Amino acid sequence: QVQLVESGGGLVQPGGSLRLSCAVSDFTSDSRSIAWFRQAPGKEREGVSCINREDGRTFYTYSVRGRFTISKDNAKNMVYLQMNNLKPEDTAVYYCAATRLRPITSTVWREDIYDYWGQGTPVTVSS
Repeated sequence: QVQLVESGGGLVQPGGSLRLSCAVSDFTSDSRSIAWFRQAPGKEREGVSCINREDGRTFYTYSVRGRFTISKDNAKNMVYLQMNNLKPEDTAVYYCAATRLRPITSTVWREDIYDYWGQGTPVTVSS
């Protein structure tokens, strides 16, 4: 059983930055890849970014490319999401999720491949 705990959310002005953290209870084959999803009010949850802990391959949804950076620290069992130049449309609850798979472009945003989810951390971008 993999447990995930997100932190780092909060209120930030447009153009500002936040770094989200995802603490993973155990880096095993069950948590081979870690992804960030988000759910804005009244909208469906969407994939944001994903990283394969073994080979470092990363994925980003189009709307965050060039602004968000996902990274990992295997020694600390941590995955981070650095979010820069935040926009009001980035407002959402952000979740990290773990899968035993090595996602590819056609599968990375499928929620059913992720076996474990955190409780989420809220991000509000507003002036």
